[in-house]
Amino acid sequence: MRAFQSLIAMVLLASLLLIFLSTLHLEKTHSHRPEQREIRTHKTAAEKYNTTTTPFTKQMSITSPRHEFLDLSISHGLTQAIPQNKAFWNRLLYSAVERVEKQDFVQHPLWSNCRQVNQERLKTNIHDFTSYPSVFQDFLTGMNCRSPPLVVNQPNKCLSSDAGDDPTFLLFAIKSRPGNFEQRQSVRETWGRERVFQTDLRVRTLFLLGKSSPNEPDIGALLSLEAETYKDILQWDFNESLLNLTLKMTAFLQWTLKNCPHVFFLFSGDDDVFVNTPALLSYLQALEPSKASELFVGHVISTAVPLRDSKSKYYIPLSFYDGPYPSYIGGGGFVISGSLLPRLYSISHVIPFFPIDDVYTGMCLKALGVSPEPHPGFQTFDVTEQGRENLCVHKGLILIHQRSPSELKKLWKGIHSPLLTC
Repeated sequence: MRAFQSLIAMVLLASLLLIFLSTLHLEKTHSHRPEQREIRTHKTAAEKYNTTTTPFTKQMSITSPRHEFLDLSISHGLTQAIPQNKAFWNRLLYSAVERVEKQDFVQHPLWSNCRQVNQERLKTNIHDFTSYPSVFQDFLTGMNCRSPPLVVNQPNKCLSSDAGDDPTFLLFAIKSRPGNFEQRQSVRETWGRERVFQTDLRVRTLFLLGKSSPNEPDIGALLSLEAETYKDILQWDFNESLLNLTLKMTAFLQWTLKNCPHVFFLFSGDDDVFVNTPALLSYLQALEPSKASELFVGHVISTAVPLRDSKSKYYIPLSFYDGPYPSYIGGGGFVISGSLLPRLYSISHVIPFFPIDDVYTGMCLKALGVSPEPHPGFQTFDVTEQGRENLCVHKGLILIHQRSPSELKKLWKGIHSPLLTC
C-alpha cells in the first residue's frame, strides 16, 4: 500500500513538473515582448487626482508600516451586532473591548512559542472542548499566533521600475494552495496579469500560500522554481487549511504595510474567481476621494448565522460563538482601500481570531466603524444558470465565483473579443 502511495505521489509530481515546464517555456517566449499597455481612454491617475498634492492622495497614502495602537477604539456597531453571553469567543471579544477602553493592550507571543497554550485552560473555558473536531481544536490552540515567518518572500514586488513615478494602483492578493499551479497560471494569463492600464494604473499580483499538509506530496522544489520564475508567490510557515485563512490574511496585511505601503486599493480573492479587471479599474477610478479612502466593497452578506452542523467545513460550535454574524463581504473577492490597511492590521491584534476569514474581516472593519459596500457587479454566488454562457452578462460584471482554469481563459478571451457586441 505504501509503495502504491509513493507511486501516486511520483506520478503527481511528474505531471506538475511537465505542466510547469511547458508554461515556463510559453512565459519565456512571451517575456521577450514589450510590456503591453492598454490604450489610453481616460485621464491618468496623476491628472485626475494630482497625486502629489490633492486630498485624495493624502487620504490614500500610507505613511509607514507601523503597528500603532494609540487612540484605537472599537465601534459600538460591533458590540451591538454581537451579543455578550457565555460563549467562549463572545467572552474574549468583550474582554478585548474592556482592555481597549483602558488602553491596556496585550502583546501576542512570538511565533516560536505561540502555541504553548495550556489545554486545561481551554477545557476549563469551553465545557465541550474535547467534542470539537480536531481541526477546530488546533485552531483554538493557535489563536494567539499572529506573525508567521515567511518561507518565500517578494520584498521588491512594489518597487517601481519607472524611476519611482508608477505606484501600485491595484494589488491582487489571491488566496491559493501549494498544489494549485494550474489555477495560478490561468490567473496570470488572464485577469491577474501584471500590466499598466490607461498609461498609469499599475496592477500587481501576488498569490498567498501556506505550507502543504503533511499528508500531501512535497512540492517545495516546484514552488521555489515557480516563485523564482514569476516573482508572485508569498508563502508562510503554517499549514494550508481553511481555518488558517484568517492567519493568512493578517500575515499578508503585515507584509503589505512593510513592502507595499502606498498601494491605493487591495483586492482579496480566491484563485478560482473570474475578475473583469478593466471594469474593476473603471469603477475604482470613478470613485470620489472620500469614498475611495474608506472603501470595503463586494457582495455583502447581511443575514448570515453560524452553521451548527458538525459535518460542515464552516461548522461553528454554539459554545464557541453564540449569535448572528455582523454584515460581511463574501471572501471570494472584495476590494478595500489601501488607507484602511494600517487600522485593519492594528484592530486584528485586538479582535480575537475567528475561524472564518471573511466573517473575521467584516468584524474587524465593523470595529473600525467601516460598513461593507454592496455592489451588484460582485457575484460570489455565481450568476443564474441561463447567464453562465452569456458573454455579455460577464462583460457587465466585476467578479464571478467560481470558474475552472479553462473557463477563466475562455471568458477572458470572449469578453475581450472585437467580435463581441453587447
